[in-house]
Amino acid sequence: MTEFLNDQSYELEEYDEQLVRKLIERITIHDAKISIEFKSNVEIDIEM
Repeated sequence: MTEFLNDQSYELEEYDEQLVRKLIERITIHDAKISIEFKSNVEIDIEM
């Protein structure tokens, strides 16, 4: 995933649906956090 992002030749200035679909496998919303699972099997949690 890092390699893919580093290879991008532009800065994102707006939402890119195609990029999101390439990178993200699943987003799960819990009571106190949001979990984002990338297709590279990296998962991050964002506390709310």
